Amino acid sequence: MLSIVIPTYNESKLLPCLLDSLQKQTCRDFEVIVADNYSTDATRSIALKAKAKVVDGGLPAIGRNNGARIARGEWLLFLDADVILQPDFIEKAMAEIEKSNLVAASCLIDPLSDRIIDKVLYGIANFCLWTTEKIIPHAPGFCIFAKWEIHQLAGGFNERIKLAEDHDYVARMSKLGKFGFLRNVRIQTSVRRLDKDGRLNISVKYIAVEIHLILFGPIYSNIFHYEFGHYE
Repeated sequence: MLSIVIPTYNESKLLPCLLDSLQKQTCRDFEVIVADNYSTDATRSIALKAKAKVVDGGLPAIGRNNGARIARGEWLLFLDADVILQPDFIEKAMAEIEKSNLVAASCLIDPLSDRIIDKVLYGIANFCLWTTEKIIPHAPGFCIFAKWEIHQLAGGFNERIKLAEDHDYVARMSKLGKFGFLRNVRIQTSVRRLDKDGRLNISVKYIAVEIHLILFGPIYSNIFHYEFGHYE
């Protein structure tokens, strides 16, 4: 069984799209857990109406850990509310994970955008993720598969980290077993952060984050002014 954990904050606009794509999955052996950071909109009622379990969340690392604590599945899948899965995503992903003996995995990304610049930026990101998976494991937090027992051994997400806690997580997981990027599936995600903060600003910020991780390690202060869920 797979436990899908979704951290949320005021996601009433996009969460229904993700939940709808989960309802259409060819593999139905999963539960959905929404870890909500005290939304002021209809996020919680939407989740409950879709028969998802709802727990209190916080920043993404806190929400993911809280969701994992009540998970019943042997595997965890951490998603963000602004992604959409193809109908055979879970079926194909789990088959590849089992065949490859992975304890943690992610996949490459397609933007929910027709703009050439977005396709180029995501293409660059995919290239970097793929080519560094064995050297410096990275994974986008909006799509991480993890074996529950390995998640426990790793201590879950580090809730003290303010940004790039997803990269820290898979780096620690990769020391306990095999991590890899799936070849048979991709995940679609919105470009709302690019629209809000600007493509140049986001690109520069991500480069700065990588430099900080290499030179100084995890980011424990909010020096990059990350905001969770502020897209209105």
